[in-house]
Amino acid sequence: MTAYASRTHALQARLSDAGHAGMIVSDVQNIRYLTGFTGSNALLLVPASGECSFFTDGRYRDQARQQVWIENQQIGRELWADVRRQNLGDWVAETHHLSVKDWRTLGEPGDSGPIVEELRSIKDASEISALREACEISSAALSRLWTERLVGKTERDVALRLDVLMRELGADGQAFDTIVATGPHSAIPHHEPTDRRIAHGDLLKTDFGALVDGYHADCTRTVVIGAASDWHLDIHNAVREAQALGVSMLKSGTMIAEIDAAVREKLADLGYLDYFTTGLGHGVGLLIHEDPFFSAQAVGRIERRMVLTMEPGIYLPGRGGVRIEDTVLVSEAGPDVLTDVTTELMEIS
Repeated sequence: MTAYASRTHALQARLSDAGHAGMIVSDVQNIRYLTGFTGSNALLLVPASGECSFFTDGRYRDQARQQVWIENQQIGRELWADVRRQNLGDWVAETHHLSVKDWRTLGEPGDSGPIVEELRSIKDASEISALREACEISSAALSRLWTERLVGKTERDVALRLDVLMRELGADGQAFDTIVATGPHSAIPHHEPTDRRIAHGDLLKTDFGALVDGYHADCTRTVVIGAASDWHLDIHNAVREAQALGVSMLKSGTMIAEIDAAVREKLADLGYLDYFTTGLGHGVGLLIHEDPFFSAQAVGRIERRMVLTMEPGIYLPGRGGVRIEDTVLVSEAGPDVLTDVTTELMEIS
């Protein structure tokens, strides 16, 4: 049995337990998770028991035959109407992904809730392998970048160079638009690279990741160009201490909200909580940001085989900022950091 078939069978068990006759899956990432299909237009019918049906259009006829394990494949021009004609009765659908128009076209099915996303939060062996490779490529690319002379280059130059290095090391692409922020720009959490040139005394924040087989790595490191000043060391040490605490708590059974509270308390004790203005972390997989998300309101616990980021930061407006982020696998032995790059404050040129 393929990994895709196993995932679909797990969904069928969930549907049966919930008393649903079946589910209409419309989100393209959820369809990819269940079938392997990488096209942009498809619908998937998953009954609580029995054979699934896959719908796509003529552009993807051959691709679907090659990628999708489901034998019942239907090719048409009006997928939503084709599915409506199946007379699905009390089936449920991903209403959180549907427009009102598409929901009505499907016959106003009930709400499935994020049932596939819940399955996706626990990674299987093939997913972990892809995530591990993406993180290894990311780590190697950053380590190589740090050996190159960066003074005088623009933020855009460095972002492009990092993207090229990831490709050279085997990535399918970049997990998201690479962030390179220097000097006062490093205080902007999601700064877009500009033509600002790197100079001695700058903090250099790099947030990036490789893409492998559809799976995303996510890593952030902050270094200093030249010699570190006292304030560089102070905020970097504070972030490093908070991040290490958060990583250490990524163990099966720990409440997600408890981790968020502990890291924020650490930053408060160090005097910097007011300068931490972003989220603490999130799940990562087929999407760069996916369930679960860290917050004070988060429900649920950390579970084995989740892959999450841990990324506290301190951002001093107009001056500079530091973020340290790792992608971490929750294993039986505890947190397994997949982005293997030193968290010490590196002084580079």
